[in-house]
Amino acid sequence: MDATIIAAPPSTKNKGKSRDTEMHQTKNGNQWYFGMKAHIGVDEVTGQVHHVTSTAANIADVTEVPNLLHGKERHVFGDAGYTGAQKRASKRGRKFWIAAKRSVVKAIEDPKLREITEQLEHAKASIRAAVEHPFRVLKRQFGYVKVRYKGLAKNGAQVTTLFALVNLWMARRALLQAT
Repeated sequence: MDATIIAAPPSTKNKGKSRDTEMHQTKNGNQWYFGMKAHIGVDEVTGQVHHVTSTAANIADVTEVPNLLHGKERHVFGDAGYTGAQKRASKRGRKFWIAAKRSVVKAIEDPKLREITEQLEHAKASIRAAVEHPFRVLKRQFGYVKVRYKGLAKNGAQVTTLFALVNLWMARRALLQAT
């Protein structure tokens, strides 16, 4: 599971002289963004998106965990934004593999323990990398980097449709070989 920020026009040059009231701003790294977040749940084997939710950009990633799980997963991988996810979602035989924050890893004083922890984090990141592929297709192949409508409902519907198309795009080779 992961999330990406999709920008909204920050301009106030309209009749109401206001921004979209359903979009909010958030800080990612040292950069501020105004818009919405698209949260996805991805199958770890196929890389296909199985759940999509849309929220304002200021909503924490961890709050969407119950909406991104289908119930049959045995392992759940997430970045540091999902710290505490196991407390929010029903465990039901799931193992949560949430990335440790960099500051926590750097604070480990024992060099051997730090090296082992870094190797574990690298292994978790390698698996989590598959979740980033649908975002690349959405933003680079389809060019969806900015919302097209006002409000979360319309934009959420469009994002859901686009992720269905992302699944087809990512499975295109297997689909063509099957014919």
